[in-house]
Amino acid sequence: MKTVKIDSKTINSWETFHNVFSQKFNFPSYYGRNMNAWIDCMDELNNELTLIDLGDCRELKERNPEIIEAINECSAFVNYRKIEAGESAVITISMFV
Repeated sequence: MKTVKIDSKTINSWETFHNVFSQKFNFPSYYGRNMNAWIDCMDELNNELTLIDLGDCRELKERNPEIIEAINECSAFVNYRKIEAGESAVITISMFV
């Protein structure tokens, strides 16, 4: 399993969320910086289970709870699409909230 560590304290807005994920996962230059584009990019993970370790997310949850919710919901959707296609889930999340 691949592990990608993200310091949730570096995420304080949607802009920084997209900056951090784009950098950590090497999203293409045409990345649309919205959650539909995020789903598409994460769906292209090489069918390798990837642990996204966000660490302590209490501050992020307090400042921007909708970002935490989006990470959970959109990761679940990526996994759902993979499973529906007969493939394995590719994202698992670790965070302390």
